[in-house]
Amino acid sequence: MIELPVIDGVVEQKPKKPNWLRVKLPTGEDYRHVRNLVDHHKLHTICESGNCPNMGECWGEGTATFMILGNICTRSCGFCAVATGMPEPVDWDEPQRVAEAIHLMKVKHAVVTSVDRDEIKDGGSIIWYNTIKAIKTLNPTTTLETLIPDFKAEAENIQRIIDAAPDVVSHNVETVERLTKQVRIQAKYRRSLETLHILKQGGMRTKSGIMLGLGETKEEVIQTLHDLRESRVDVITIGQYLQPSKKHLQVQRFAHPDEFAELREIGYQIGFDYVESGPLVRSSYHSEKHVIAGWGRSKWLEEKTIAG
Repeated sequence: MIELPVIDGVVEQKPKKPNWLRVKLPTGEDYRHVRNLVDHHKLHTICESGNCPNMGECWGEGTATFMILGNICTRSCGFCAVATGMPEPVDWDEPQRVAEAIHLMKVKHAVVTSVDRDEIKDGGSIIWYNTIKAIKTLNPTTTLETLIPDFKAEAENIQRIIDAAPDVVSHNVETVERLTKQVRIQAKYRRSLETLHILKQGGMRTKSGIMLGLGETKEEVIQTLHDLRESRVDVITIGQYLQPSKKHLQVQRFAHPDEFAELREIGYQIGFDYVESGPLVRSSYHSEKHVIAGWGRSKWLEEKTIAG
């Protein structure tokens, strides 16, 4: 039997998951339809690999976030449920399969992400370019968000994303600067900001996301929001970190919904165009709304007018 560490004679207790984090199990015909398409086309989704709590809701609405370049990552982030190791060789047929699956799903908005492929010279950016182009060719009316790695802030690789021109490009800083080395072991906070800055210089609508509950302070979260706005990020998502397994970083606390509401207000005051903030928010949650410039800010201003 494993004993929990004792501090000053008190057994250290894990914070209890609150009621507002409970979600429904995946069910329904639409969910099964997406399940079958993903299996048939041998596709990977971050919904499954990342143990996303919104999988039932999103798949039930006929949407999914596809993960390209395999399901094994070269990085070992302390928060992420995706497997770490040596990935399989690049599958050059994958872009067409993803495009065909999106076409069969008849979705109006698609999200694509990937594992990190640091062992490849181009960081996987060529497959990224091919995937975006294939999706846009086969699905000309579908809007597209891409959640990309940092590509080590190498301009040539980031330029391939810019040239392919998705509607939104997202790259998550995930946590505050102080905790980055612990949470994103092989990543660098300032390098992620540079990646986002290069994307914005290339004319992209940019997006990033952070998690609460890893040991950050409120002041650090607000500083992170300011740092992202200085890199001219348009959209920010703020959600609760949930521990995927016992080997991952433990949740330090569960932020109350009121805290997320306050950070939403602060985000708009700082100047973000869209702020998605809530306990169950993940990067691709409600991402179809993040495409429309000015929509989130207009809604926020309308809310303030009604309240005032």
